[in-house]
Amino acid sequence: MQLLKRSMRTLTLAMLIVSDIAATYAQYPIKPVRMIVGFAAAGGADVTARSIATKLSETLGERVVVDNRPGAAGNIATDLVAKAEPDGYTILMGTIAALSINPSLYRGKLSFDPIRDLEPVVQAVDSTNILSLHASTPAMSVKELIALAKATPLNYGSSGVGAPSHLAGELFNAQAGIKMTHVPYKGGVPAMIDLLAGQVQVMFAGATSALPHIKSGKIKGIAVTTAKRSALMPAIPTIAESGLAGFDANNWYGVMAPRRTPRPIVMKLNAEITKVLAMPDVKVFLATQGLEPAAGSPEQFGAYIKSETEKWGKVVKDSGARAE
Repeated sequence: MQLLKRSMRTLTLAMLIVSDIAATYAQYPIKPVRMIVGFAAAGGADVTARSIATKLSETLGERVVVDNRPGAAGNIATDLVAKAEPDGYTILMGTIAALSINPSLYRGKLSFDPIRDLEPVVQAVDSTNILSLHASTPAMSVKELIALAKATPLNYGSSGVGAPSHLAGELFNAQAGIKMTHVPYKGGVPAMIDLLAGQVQVMFAGATSALPHIKSGKIKGIAVTTAKRSALMPAIPTIAESGLAGFDANNWYGVMAPRRTPRPIVMKLNAEITKVLAMPDVKVFLATQGLEPAAGSPEQFGAYIKSETEKWGKVVKDSGARAE
């Protein structure tokens, strides 16, 4: 009888603990949430974070504060979140660079592993680059550009070594069997300035920076880098459908949390951010920035990060790229 009573007390205590934990998760959040961004204000990651944070503050009932921690291509911010308390109050607006490129670009130099130390929450947006040519470049299609590159030296500019715009060019070189020369710049703006001036002939440019110049005729946009056409510019074909089957260089952002963040919190954030991304005014704003909502489950995002890490790791290795 005493054994039975002790078992009942133990069971009751366990049920109370589970009930308290469930109540805690149900009340989340009870204080402001920090969304860490590894890049300066006004960039793609920052714009995405702020467009989500503003609405998420309303739906969660607590402020979501964007905290910019730029440096080392997003590594500083990623490391901060990887080592934060796994309680849902510190989350990351991760980028393709920090989550899937840097592990190979900074091989042996990182104090964290994005796949091991972070919990996927939701992919936020996709952002295509546009294969852009100086107006004087005598090519009007991907096939013509490849033929030109085989016949004459061409340079392509990027926002820096290891940046998505750099590795998109290396992937293009590899699949096309050509060798355009990479010219790295300290950011996308100076690279675009030199493309407009004809100092470089080619650039895998962000849609937001490229589209105004394409419309003005100063540069030519001959293809998008993503696997499917962009809803923002449906008339521009993909590189894949223009002759390089399977080509896909998607510049994406997504929300991550520290590993071991409780599942109920991860799922609540996933559900609320998905609601935000579906809001008409958010979709319209993101479109003006060249961004398209993605969403999906944490598992889908995790699998995507792993596949992207494998793909870009091979590109980095084959190209010989190393962090500056």
